[in-house]
Amino acid sequence: MSDYTLYIIIILVVAFLFSAIRILREYERGVIFTLGRFWKVKGPGFIIVIPLIQQMVKVDLRIIVMDVPSQDVISQDNVSVHVNAVVYFRVVDPEKAIIQVEDYYSATSQLAQTTLRSVLGQHELDEMLSERDKLNADIQEILDTQTDAWGIKVNNVEIKHVDLDESMIRAIAKQAEAERVRRAKIIHAEGERQAASELSNAAEILARQGSALQLRYLQTLTEIANDKTNTIVFPLPMDMLETLTNNLKK
Repeated sequence: MSDYTLYIIIILVVAFLFSAIRILREYERGVIFTLGRFWKVKGPGFIIVIPLIQQMVKVDLRIIVMDVPSQDVISQDNVSVHVNAVVYFRVVDPEKAIIQVEDYYSATSQLAQTTLRSVLGQHELDEMLSERDKLNADIQEILDTQTDAWGIKVNNVEIKHVDLDESMIRAIAKQAEAERVRRAKIIHAEGERQAASELSNAAEILARQGSALQLRYLQTLTEIANDKTNTIVFPLPMDMLETLTNNLKK
């Protein structure tokens, strides 16, 4: 064998070895196929993939942040809203993520969109605005259950925005204003009721103590005298006025 042929063989062996050597990072795994059939999951670190016989598909195990596009949702009380969300998920089983679904990212995205519309469509607008934590938990549970067969773990779902039409915003503002007016009227009526109750109690006390009524008259005169006025007030007992009124009627 000539030196030239030996050099060619050495070069081919070195090239073969370099093409067979792969290095995977800590967060990466390699799904190895031998002649098209699944063999095993390797990594991280230094691995060897036999060229032409084996093929490797890399899978990232880090948490993926996926933005769910805005969805048109009709609530249970027939209000049209635009809702978007964000989904946090990661691959926990690289074998399933590569073999069981063609594109796990696209499949999870489509499933998140349909689940978002389905879950929010079962609730009223007030619940969408005030109970986001519960809705997030419901969507996350459904997604996690559905994607388990793909080797996907959904860690969290967050509804970002619930956008309303301008007409609906004005209607909600009117509703809130009407609610504030209703509460103000109730508070005012409650104050009147309490005041009437206290005045009734005071009248009973004054009726039992005639001297207390006279002292009240004198206190009122003192208050009027402190003001700059020419008005003179003469307090008269109510029973005296009633007697005079009866006499005039006769």
